[in-house]
Amino acid sequence: MNKIVAVGKRKISLKIILLFLIFGFQHSKAQVAVHKLIHVGYVYQNQSFGEIGARLLFLNNDDVIYRLGASAMLGSVHSEFAVLPKVQADILLNFERNVDFYHSYYFLAGAEITTKYAAPKIGVSLFGLLDLSGGYAFAFEKGINGKQLKGLNINFTLNIPLTMLHDITK
Repeated sequence: MNKIVAVGKRKISLKIILLFLIFGFQHSKAQVAVHKLIHVGYVYQNQSFGEIGARLLFLNNDDVIYRLGASAMLGSVHSEFAVLPKVQADILLNFERNVDFYHSYYFLAGAEITTKYAAPKIGVSLFGLLDLSGGYAFAFEKGINGKQLKGLNINFTLNIPLTMLHDITK
């Protein structure tokens, strides 16, 4: 019975993220630029994890930015190495007008889903490169190696555009 409920929660969470992205893109009328990013970071989810992954950044204007990504969370749980796949979607918002400096920060809202939990989150992003977000995770299963992954969720992430890496290595 618990497996049926967990599968149902995953399907509902994935549908919410897809609707989130579909309705968000309906408001954009101009051409959308897509940028590739790699990201590294720290995740606290009732346990400390390192994170590495890739994101696509969809940019129509500087006011609203959409991001979709996938990553791997790596950590030690009860002295055993664990890897969790993660999918995430974010919207970055900043509606300040006529002042470029104010576009240095964005309000961030999004969600992340792993095989063990789903977590809505809010936070801030500095230049779209450095993110600090937090939320609350809802567990699907008992966790990893007996460790329950629910409750407070904190993310600290560095996003590195691939174009920047390409320019640096020239």
